[in-house]
Amino acid sequence: MRAYVVGGAVRDALLGRAVQDRDWVVVGETPEAMIARGFLPVGRDFPVFLHPETHEEYALARTERKSGQGYTGFVCHAAPDVTLEEDLLRRDLTINAIAREADGSLIDPYGGLRDLEARVFRHVSPAFAEDPVRILRIARFAARYPDFSIAPETLALTRRMVASGELDHLVAERVWQEFARGLMEARPARLIETLRACGALAIILPEVDRLFGVPQVAAYHPEIDAGLHTLLTLDHAANAGYPLHVRWACLLHDLGKGETPADILPHHYEHEARSERLATQVSLRLKAPASCREFATLFAREHGYFGKITQLRPATIVTLLERCDVHRRPARFHDLLDAAACDYFGRGGQWPTPWPPAARWRAALAAFASVDVGALARATVRREYIPANIHAARVVALRARMAEDGGHAGGTPALPG
Repeated sequence: MRAYVVGGAVRDALLGRAVQDRDWVVVGETPEAMIARGFLPVGRDFPVFLHPETHEEYALARTERKSGQGYTGFVCHAAPDVTLEEDLLRRDLTINAIAREADGSLIDPYGGLRDLEARVFRHVSPAFAEDPVRILRIARFAARYPDFSIAPETLALTRRMVASGELDHLVAERVWQEFARGLMEARPARLIETLRACGALAIILPEVDRLFGVPQVAAYHPEIDAGLHTLLTLDHAANAGYPLHVRWACLLHDLGKGETPADILPHHYEHEARSERLATQVSLRLKAPASCREFATLFAREHGYFGKITQLRPATIVTLLERCDVHRRPARFHDLLDAAACDYFGRGGQWPTPWPPAARWRAALAAFASVDVGALARATVRREYIPANIHAARVVALRARMAEDGGHAGGTPALPG
């Protein structure tokens, strides 16, 4: 059996990166012969098998022919007469079209080694344009390999793909799958930059695309541009190793600034409410998991308060903590603080110095948690008074803690209920 390791395993080994999974291409075999060797068939659209011992995927060499629109519109042909070179020709990038034989020798018919050395993403053939998912994949690769650039002819091809309307046929689940993986890469800002460079961002996430070129008050945002601030915030979340829901919230937290009336720029009064609405809409449209949607919506609504704790009254702070359901979900509030720190470092803060309000929020949380809610509820005769009594006790506890710490300045009005 002639089997070759292909794709990401070869690419990453050549780059000196850890190889997670190996994919194999088998040449000159039939499905019946693979099953006779003990391989387990698992492919639905073309013949793919699991090795009986390693459980790695072995796919029969195949060719593809475009038969419709979108990423599913293909007819696959797998047969013993399909060559390795024909199979590699249908792949997306030259760096993913290198095969390795059992003895370690490489087969590189399309210049993948050259492009690895030059750190260039280049499409293998014009067939790249037949699958719109490849635009998302190349953007994801840009986030994973920040020292690579896109070949000019490949960037031009992606722009033609966008102009042709191919992206209109992508389903939300597929977009989210690639997007979520891209957000978890080393430099997720490059995911956004690459999609924007080819025009795809305006199709997939127009709410984010609108942020670029929108000015902010320089005294608070020395980076000025709202789109740039979003990218800096997102990359800090990646630098800190935060999970997907925090990164998704960082991407969406300022969407409302894209709808700020022109006559009040560079100010963005009440943009949090607009951001909350848009974060919900975007998350629902892309069918993001509920955990990502709920967290992004909550952070978009509340993020304006986190950096202002020294200006907030105790009652305001307690109301905010109650709105965030800290009593039942304290871990989520710590994630909100992490996202708030990213927002701070996304406007010029020097990392890894601590986020200045962090210590005060920890103190506020400790005071909030010190109130024995159960005891208060049992001691309250009329049940309708329980929430108010608990709130008042938390305010007293926080005020006492603030007095110990030297107090706060300011008198921001209480949050609306």
